[in-house]
Amino acid sequence: MGNANNKRRQTRVPASRVARLLRLGMLAGEVTVGGIAEGVKRLAGQGDKTSGNAFLTAANARRLARHLAGLRGAAMKLGQLMSMEGKDLLPPEFADALGLLRDSGNSMPDSQLRRVLGQAYGHGWEAQFKDFDYAPIASASIGQVHRATTTDGRELALKIQYPGVARSIVSDVDNLAAMLRVSRILPQQMDVSDLIAEAKRQLRREADYLLEAELAERYAESLGVSPGLRVPRVHRDLTTRHVLAMDYMSGVSLDTIAQPGASQKLRDSVGSRLQELVFRELFEFRSMQTDPNFGNYLFEPDSGNIILLDFGSTCEFSPHFTRRYARITRAIIDGDDAALYDAAVSIGYIHRDASDEHAAHILDLLYLACAPLRHKGRYDFAASELVGEVRKRALGMMLGSEEFHAPPAETAFLHRKLIGSFLLCARINARVDMHRLVLRFLD
Repeated sequence: MGNANNKRRQTRVPASRVARLLRLGMLAGEVTVGGIAEGVKRLAGQGDKTSGNAFLTAANARRLARHLAGLRGAAMKLGQLMSMEGKDLLPPEFADALGLLRDSGNSMPDSQLRRVLGQAYGHGWEAQFKDFDYAPIASASIGQVHRATTTDGRELALKIQYPGVARSIVSDVDNLAAMLRVSRILPQQMDVSDLIAEAKRQLRREADYLLEAELAERYAESLGVSPGLRVPRVHRDLTTRHVLAMDYMSGVSLDTIAQPGASQKLRDSVGSRLQELVFRELFEFRSMQTDPNFGNYLFEPDSGNIILLDFGSTCEFSPHFTRRYARITRAIIDGDDAALYDAAVSIGYIHRDASDEHAAHILDLLYLACAPLRHKGRYDFAASELVGEVRKRALGMMLGSEEFHAPPAETAFLHRKLIGSFLLCARINARVDMHRLVLRFLD
C-alpha cells in the first residue's frame, strides 16, 4: 500500500452538525469582533479604508477563507461559489481570499480516511487493492481523490467524500448565509433566497456519488466519439454513495498551455473545444458540467486531448429552458430588441411589470455580456475586460435600482459555467470565433 506518512497538510473534517455549527459560530464571532475593531480604528482615523463596510476587510476575508477551508463540505463550496459569482457583490480582497478556496490543499488525516473507506467498502477493504496512495492527488470542497490499483490490475482514481458532508448541507448553507447576512458581508437588499435554495439542491446532487456516476456515464454517451475530448470510465463495482471509482487518467493542468512556449494555434484549439463544448452541453446534451475550474480538466500533451473530470456539478436543463435560451441568444446576435425583451421576460431576467428604464438596462447588460457572440472573427479573451465590465454594471444596477432582483435560480449554475469558461480561455490566451461557433447551434 502507499505511504501514509507524507508531509501534506492534514486537518480533521468536522463531521457532526454540532461540530460544524460550533466552527461556523467561531467564524461569526471572529468576523464580528474584527468588524467592531475595524470600526473603532476608523473612528480614530486609522484602519482599512478600501471598503465603506467595516466588516468587508482583508483581515475578515482571510478569516472567512481559513474557516471555510477547515470546514470543507457545503460551507466551503458556497464560499467557492461566492468567489466566482460574488465578485460583483464583494470587494476585491474578499473575492481574492475566497478564490484561494479553489486551491485549498487541506486533506483528511489518514486515520479518518481509513475509517471512511471502511464504512464504504467494509472491514478489510485494503484487500481489494494492490496499491493505495494515501497522498491525495486532488483535494476539494466535498471530497479528495486518491490513486489506487486493484488486485486485478485496474488503475483508478477514487474520489472519497469527506465525512458528514451529505447530512450537513442544509444546516451549513443556512448557517453560513445567516452569518453573512448578520455581518453585512452580503448586501442587505440582495434577495438570494432562490439562489440559496438552488445551491442546496445542487449540493445534494453533488454529494451523491451514485448519481454522479450515472451523470458521468450519460455525459460520456452524449459526448460520443468527439475528437480531442475524453471522459474517464466509471467502475460501478467500487462506487458507493460516498466513493466514486473512475479510470485514472494522466495529464497536465490546462494552465500549462498558458505558459511561455505553448503555440497560439494550440491555445486557440483548446479554447475553441472548450467553448464549443459549452454550446453542445446547453443546446444538444441539455446537461452541463457547471464547475469549469482548472482542476476539472487535464491536458494530454502528446495527443492534444482534453480530459473532462468531475461530473458532480452537472445540471440538466429542460427542452423548454434551452429553447428560451436559444431565443435570447438569437435575438442578441440579430440585435432584435423586441425579441430579446420577450425572451428575457420568458426566462425571468425581466419582470412583466418592470419599468421601461429598468428593462432597457437589463437588455443593455445582456448585449454587453454576450459581446463575444456578436464579434465577427476571433475573439481575444485575454485582451478583454468584459467580465469586469459586466460585474461593474450589474453591481451598479443592484445598488441603484429598487427593481433589481437576483437572476432566475435556474440560470445560476449556467452563468457559473459561462463565466468560468470565459476566464479559462482568458487564462490560456485563447482566441475563438464565438460568432461562428454559436451559429451552428442556432441555425
